Order: sequence, then structure tokens, then C-alpha cells
Amino acid sequence: MAVPKRRTSKSRRDKRRSHLHLTAPSLTTCPQCHEPVMPHRICPSCGSYKGRPVLVTEEV
Repeated sequence: MAVPKRRTSKSRRDKRRSHLHLTAPSLTTCPQCHEPVMPHRICPSCGSYKGRPVLVTEEV
């Protein structure tokens, strides 16, 4: 069986894990209602995409 010959140092281990971090989602603002929206998605608050109404939202 293959066994490591030397112990992996903390520095080498952490360098290998440096790309495993989480990133915050990028947000843009909706041109209609100015709410934060993920890019290339329909706005959940007003239902528009690229300035055009796509979903009909009920107002309570």
C-alpha cells in the first residue's frame, strides 16, 4: 500500500486548500424596482427581465 514518506506540513496543506473557500454571490440591481438581483435571473420582486415584464406578480 502507498503510504506518505513524510508528514504534510501545515503550510503545504493550507496552500492546497486555499481555493476551497466560499465566494459571495454577485448581485446587480433591477432596473425597474432597484432591488438586488442575481445576474441573468428574473427579478423575484417585480418579475421583470431585461426591462420587460416576464412574470405577473400579485400585489396584496
